[in-house]
Amino acid sequence: MKIFSRTVVLLFLSAYMYAENGHDLWLRNKNAVSVNVVCAKNTATIAIAKQELQQDWQGAPNASVVLTIKPDKAIKGDGFRLSQTTIQANSDYGVLYGVYELLRRQQTGEEITAAEVVNPSYERRVLDHWDNQNGTIERGYAGRSIFWRSTKDSLVVTEADKKLWREYARANASVGINGSVLNNVNANVDVLTIDYLKRVKAIADELRPYGVKVYLSAKFSAPSQIGGIKTCDPLDPEVIKWWKDKAKEIYRLIPDFGGFLVKANSEGQPGPQDYKRTHAEGANMMADALKPYGGIVMWRAFVYSASDNDRAKQAYEEFVPLDGQFRDNVIIQVKNGPIDFQPREPFSPLFGAMKKTSLMPEVQITQEYLGHSTHLVFLSTMWEEFLKSDTYQAGEGSTVARCTDGSLFPQKHTAIAGVANIGLDVNWCGHHFAQSNWYAFGRLAWNNSLTSEQIAAEWIKLTFQQHASESSDWQANFLTPVKQMMLESREAAVSYMMPLGLHHIMSANEHYGPGPWWAPKKMRKDWTPPYYHQADSIGVGFNRTHTGSNAVAQYHEPLYSQFDNIETCPETYLLWFHHAAWNHQMKSGRTLWSELCYHYDRGVQQVRQFQKIWDKTESYVDAERFLQVQSKLRSQSRNAQLWKDGCLLYFQQFSKMPIPYDIERPVNDLEEMIKNDTRRPQRPAAFSSNRQLNQAH
Repeated sequence: MKIFSRTVVLLFLSAYMYAENGHDLWLRNKNAVSVNVVCAKNTATIAIAKQELQQDWQGAPNASVVLTIKPDKAIKGDGFRLSQTTIQANSDYGVLYGVYELLRRQQTGEEITAAEVVNPSYERRVLDHWDNQNGTIERGYAGRSIFWRSTKDSLVVTEADKKLWREYARANASVGINGSVLNNVNANVDVLTIDYLKRVKAIADELRPYGVKVYLSAKFSAPSQIGGIKTCDPLDPEVIKWWKDKAKEIYRLIPDFGGFLVKANSEGQPGPQDYKRTHAEGANMMADALKPYGGIVMWRAFVYSASDNDRAKQAYEEFVPLDGQFRDNVIIQVKNGPIDFQPREPFSPLFGAMKKTSLMPEVQITQEYLGHSTHLVFLSTMWEEFLKSDTYQAGEGSTVARCTDGSLFPQKHTAIAGVANIGLDVNWCGHHFAQSNWYAFGRLAWNNSLTSEQIAAEWIKLTFQQHASESSDWQANFLTPVKQMMLESREAAVSYMMPLGLHHIMSANEHYGPGPWWAPKKMRKDWTPPYYHQADSIGVGFNRTHTGSNAVAQYHEPLYSQFDNIETCPETYLLWFHHAAWNHQMKSGRTLWSELCYHYDRGVQQVRQFQKIWDKTESYVDAERFLQVQSKLRSQSRNAQLWKDGCLLYFQQFSKMPIPYDIERPVNDLEEMIKNDTRRPQRPAAFSSNRQLNQAH
């Protein structure tokens, strides 16, 4: 008996040791067959394209694939013309993207039509890293930075650094991402000093062959902080010269530097308004410095101040009057919603309202308000909903996608950004399924009309299947249920966190757990949940109608009238736009209070169903990833219960109504939750899904 037990244990450990750890992402090597690659040009990028074909070819054995760089008016930017054995593009990077597209289609079984032209939706497809020069990451949930470290030799570039940066660049190129902002939007000014710029150069050198340009977040006060100038007034000649000299210095080191990302006059950051100048005057000054080199300024519209004015209105009020005043190499970066990456928001009314200024959407890949790297939440459904939202700014069909990709309004530059969820954890993202959000952002940035169902199916096949022609058994018992779980996961999270338009009711502790009660007396009210949910004995919700803050007026008709009327407002946004009575009748026939209860309960039950789905896949996935995901789902289920109990018991104090008796009772006490505040649980220790790469970072 002892021998048998020991044998079983050894077999288990052996299987576990050789299981996949997720570091290869969706680029796991397959059993390639031989292929002959023909290309007259020989560059570092073409060499990568050839290598990718040779190590992953799944087509006909000994086939010849021709890579051609030849001008074609039908091909735009980094696009390409694709067939089963030829890839034509206007640039080396276009060829590389074509190679990844060809290999992806081979591995997922997607057909390739003859001479198909594949063009990107956006010119610049950028990851925003909120990484600090001490190696930490603001809102990062996958370990420390892959770019920066805090040791005394922090600026020394090692071979391990270079290898990791190449792996990162390869992953980005494989889904069409072509830019990386290397540091936090809450910028440390030192990143613009020569020692740090040399490290930026080293990063750029590794990323360049994969077509990934580097950008930096620039602090507006840099001329004073590191330049010794008394003012940072954007109209001051000395300040203008300082930025021009700094741009010259950067481009001397990094000729293809992408440009600056700037957070100004927001959350205490310095900006042009400190000198009674406008956002346009500040952005244009920096854009002029970059203009000779082809650089751009991505100027964030995430601005709000401590005032009685509805925070959701402030960005629109500051930026719309400036429409048409920005240089053509300035792009205004706008978060998907008017508050701050909430589980669900209506689209920001800035989209479409600024017709003479380039706007770029900013979405958040890292799950700041959606369970960090613990919860399984596939964000593609959120972004698809956002991109397909109709602004009606130029008639029906004026979607956010069309308002930003150049197909509706003339824009010299088009771009889209995603706040990265990448760190030093072996699997890059802290949760194996969080990798799907990195993948989904890249795919939607390349093609903003893709469906989440298509993206989820691709990612599952590339990440988990063993062979291109996987059995029907695998399709039925792994692909189909796991895809459905992913597609339902965001809606489940909305249900157990902030349903029916509730927003910003999380705990102050890292934005993780519930905290609708959190309201310290000395805290700014617009940083506390009661400011947003407005719960009282009558009802709940923020009145943004014409009788309230009138934020609805920032939306074009017919949305203004639709949102303004409680009977026509979509129930998904009900409490965003209305302070609704607890007994307001919903479309289901239930009262608002009962509907809230059912939503919270449904979210909890969905997560428990996800656990069952995943447990049934054990024989179809390697042990390491199976056990790690299983552990994460257990944590998510416990967290969902905390959200449900905390929110329902808290709001019940105002509604004075019973929780419907056919749903599960709360199991936590409100007083205890308020006393302790919901703490982010420790990552599962039994299976080290979050172990760091061994790199002296």
